[in-house]
Amino acid sequence: MDGGTRVAEVFQAQGVEFLFTLCGGHISPIAVEAKKRGVRIIDVRHEVNAVFAADAVARLTGKPGVAAVTAGPGVTNTITAIKNAQLAQSPLVLIGGATATILRGRGSLQDIDQLALIEPHVKLALRPDTLREVVPALEKAFAVAQEGVPGPVFVELAVDLLYDESVVREWYGKTVDKPDKTVVEKAQAFYIKRHLDKTFSGPKGARIGGAGGHSPTDPPRGQVKRAAQMLMSADRPVMVIGSQATLRAPHIQDLVAAVERIGVPTYCSGMSRGLLGKGHALQLRHKRRMALKEADVVVLVGVPCDFRLDYGSHVARAKVIGINLSDDDLKKNRRPNLGILADPHTTLCAIAAGMEQAPARESWWSTLRERDAARNTEIADMAATQAVTRHGPGINPLALCMELEEQLADDSVLIGDGGDFVATAAYTVSPRGPLSWLDPGVFGTLGVGAGFALGAKLVRPDADVWLIYGDGAAGFSMLEFDTFARHGLGVMALIGNDAGWTQIQRDQVPILGDDVATVLAYTNYHVIAEGCGGKGLVVRDPDEVPSTLEQAIELSRAGHPVCVNAIIGSTDFRKGSISM
Repeated sequence: MDGGTRVAEVFQAQGVEFLFTLCGGHISPIAVEAKKRGVRIIDVRHEVNAVFAADAVARLTGKPGVAAVTAGPGVTNTITAIKNAQLAQSPLVLIGGATATILRGRGSLQDIDQLALIEPHVKLALRPDTLREVVPALEKAFAVAQEGVPGPVFVELAVDLLYDESVVREWYGKTVDKPDKTVVEKAQAFYIKRHLDKTFSGPKGARIGGAGGHSPTDPPRGQVKRAAQMLMSADRPVMVIGSQATLRAPHIQDLVAAVERIGVPTYCSGMSRGLLGKGHALQLRHKRRMALKEADVVVLVGVPCDFRLDYGSHVARAKVIGINLSDDDLKKNRRPNLGILADPHTTLCAIAAGMEQAPARESWWSTLRERDAARNTEIADMAATQAVTRHGPGINPLALCMELEEQLADDSVLIGDGGDFVATAAYTVSPRGPLSWLDPGVFGTLGVGAGFALGAKLVRPDADVWLIYGDGAAGFSMLEFDTFARHGLGVMALIGNDAGWTQIQRDQVPILGDDVATVLAYTNYHVIAEGCGGKGLVVRDPDEVPSTLEQAIELSRAGHPVCVNAIIGSTDFRKGSISM
């Protein structure tokens, strides 16, 4: 088997369903051979979106997503997505093409030191030098991506390791087999022949192992017991659940049951949004900072004390139970009173199993729920106000999001890619169940939208997949509507178009007195979608929002990707928010 075949055999053994790629001669054998073995090849318009899509597959399935990109600029184009996956702790495998092993460092096309570039952003970077090393390297990549703190792994595969041996030898034949060679040419031919013999030495077949199971890190029993006791004796407990708790995607309902048994006020963030569904009695959405400052015990489930918790100041007075796979994240900025270095999912299930009936805590619940209700009333009142664009009345973004909330199907998946508009949606739109909300995570990068939506729609083809775009963020990946259309994926993009980088304007203009570089046009994004083979809808009148969203859903379910370009006005809902 040549290298391309061996790679495809590993994919098959690892249960890889989708390979995200953008064509390049360095990696062509991988796509061709993987296709023969039933792997669905999804070719995108920019390599960064191949990795974002692989990231989404990993988040929704718990198995590593896979992308393959060509050498040089193909690899460099993935860096943002790879760093995002590293910080979000998403397991994925990225294969990068490379020049032939014999030509490294000799000025070959697109030959750069890819390992030096990418090593800081992955758990492991591998470079097999011979054909017999290809399979072990890939199998190691899949294993490492999932073990411990999950993350991306990079494998560089040189072009001469992927094509058939006879083809590679033919490439060099003119040099090796040239008659009447000079002494220098003879030496060169000898070197090339020896290099090729080494490259292709070993058995002609390859032993392919199965997908390795990964056992989660179990918590010490003593710590589990102590955590349960601290929670049972707490008067004002609060639990914050982050993305790391959702890594065991196939077993997510066990996590839900554990949270319900523990029975304390719970805030969900990142990938855990929607964990408890809409309107669950234990879930709170607003005034988290106040709750954390007043709590006597706080459980941080896969959540570090980074900027999202004001570097630990939100939990300065409480006793903190920290549960995290990462020792660095566990102790970041504020050491927990009880630190459990273990899998959050497994740990929470163990704590729940050791707990008795949760105390009533009626006063504490009443305080928190009253605040939630008051904030919801404020939001509803603000949604009823008139919003204004630069050219006159526009759609209130809160009202737009609240109408989306009304029309969401129970199986909907929501992708957030933007600043001000997506933050508005986060306050008003409720994910309907576990693993139904995807956003970039701690890196906060724009541009994840189309890639995430692509991966989500492939994993859940029958679900409504909504891509909630800010108009600034839409510019990063709008052309992937071409990918949606070519592959028959009915993704819906709802663009909150206020013609500006509004999140940046909210602090730049008051502080610096200038809106320079933050002003956009009311671009016809719906026309771009049409030009890429999708369906485009534009809505300017608030009264037409319900029917427009209904039309988008109908078109999507018929297999068409749809862009809804909603011309929204400005409001003071997020006045005072900062972007740093």
